[in-house]
Amino acid sequence: MICPDCGYNDSKVVDSRPAESKIRRRRECLDCTARFTTYETIEDLPLMVVKKDGSIEPFDARKLTERVLRATVKRPVKVKAVENMVDNIQVFFKNNLQKEVTSYKIGEIVLRRLKDIDSVAYVRFASVYREFDDIESFVKTISELQAVDN
Repeated sequence: MICPDCGYNDSKVVDSRPAESKIRRRRECLDCTARFTTYETIEDLPLMVVKKDGSIEPFDARKLTERVLRATVKRPVKVKAVENMVDNIQVFFKNNLQKEVTSYKIGEIVLRRLKDIDSVAYVRFASVYREFDDIESFVKTISELQAVDN
């Protein structure tokens, strides 16, 4: 930080405190020992999703929640469980400091977690996500589920 009194370009932090989504820092110039206050905001970069066609758009938790809820229609799955799953997925990517993620990776994580929640919802979501176009795709997925359960 540049000292507002003497213009020296280095200072030390004397005190830090949170202040309304910012961090208030008291600094001391290493040259003239003048003290001054700075406010820093935490940069929250949005998670970007790389789609199959190569386009990029911001991650939309609401959109993903809606898609998963479609797969859980008339199933004993609570909306809160789906919301928690989507929140956990978003936190997972942010904690891994990923700024871009493919829609494929998101879909695979949803499938893995949905498999533990409800197998019918899993097959429904898989049929749309993996673009099933024949009965064999359904049979294969169901057979894989049964093999895991046994």
